Amino acid sequence: MIQTAKRLETVQEYYFSRKLKEVRQLMSEGKPIINMGIGSPDLAPHSSVIEAIQKSMFDEKAHEYQSYQGLPELRQGFADFYKNNFNVELNSNTEILPLMGSKEGIMHISLAFLNDGDEVLIPNPGYPTYASVTELVQAKAVYYDLKEENHWQPDFEKIEQQDLSKVKLMWISYPHMPTGANATLELYQKIIDFGKKHQILIVNDNPYSFVLNKNPLSIFQIDGSKEIALELNSLSKTFNMAGWRVGMVSGNSELIDAVLKVKSNMDSGMFYGIQKGAIAALKLGKDWFESQNEIYTKRRNLIFELAEKLNCTFDRNAVGMFVWAKLPTGIQSEEFIDNLLYEKHIFLTPGTIFGSNGESYIRFSLCVKEENIVEAINRFS
Repeated sequence: MIQTAKRLETVQEYYFSRKLKEVRQLMSEGKPIINMGIGSPDLAPHSSVIEAIQKSMFDEKAHEYQSYQGLPELRQGFADFYKNNFNVELNSNTEILPLMGSKEGIMHISLAFLNDGDEVLIPNPGYPTYASVTELVQAKAVYYDLKEENHWQPDFEKIEQQDLSKVKLMWISYPHMPTGANATLELYQKIIDFGKKHQILIVNDNPYSFVLNKNPLSIFQIDGSKEIALELNSLSKTFNMAGWRVGMVSGNSELIDAVLKVKSNMDSGMFYGIQKGAIAALKLGKDWFESQNEIYTKRRNLIFELAEKLNCTFDRNAVGMFVWAKLPTGIQSEEFIDNLLYEKHIFLTPGTIFGSNGESYIRFSLCVKEENIVEAINRFS
């Protein structure tokens, strides 16, 4: 019998991959499941994005292998986007690397910078892929607490009580997923100072900046941040292009070159048409964000109503594509989720999949049509 690699012993099948099999089984049995668990945008990209990919199919170079670094005009599009929306200057030739979705960037960055036994600071709660990729590359996950009473921000005094000598990299993600906590420039300054003090690479995963957020920020708004930081971004949530798989990583040229060494050995370039669509998306302005957020605001208000039906508490000022809600005292997340799924046929995400500090919390996605949220509310009438 062929044995799998030992590295697979450290990770499990992704929660949603496993749980959605159960959800699909219930649906096949005729159960009227309302899926509020997944952050997969159900809205369409702008018409100009669709037109761009359609027109690109007839370009002479459309179906050939593409550059590992993406089209120059795509990199320039990202640079212009950062300048227009964050007032951040990025060199399109040396400081930007397009990715097939920012999720692959987590693996590329980890492979580029982590050796066996290196330690990685990972938020608890936080995106599960940070930990699983860390284990896959045989580094060690070291969790740092994020708690509601501290506004879901790191407690640097507590972190510095640990031995940080083996820590090579720190993952952060603001606006924070899953809690929706927003960053401030003061927080970013603390993080950069911490990274410089301990020579730790800071990686900010930043895909939610423009969803229900009046103050989008980039970590590169902090002077000197490029010395010690990388930032991931994605078109998935901002432009409803999740299935297109297009994102980017930015940082100084030395850090980007290290990531490129990995990436160039793992794919043969992003499809030309997707790049053309991405270029069109990056040209969209404030009208696009406002129209999307008008829809998400209506949905979020309904989710608030549903959360109140479930006797949950939540922060109305949180941003991003989810509502993070605290269950009544004494109720455990996964048990609550399973009961809701089988009794009311509503699927939500238990906070525990994001870490131990997610216990007693649940997460609602805003990627659900208004009429479906209303139907979910009515199931409690």
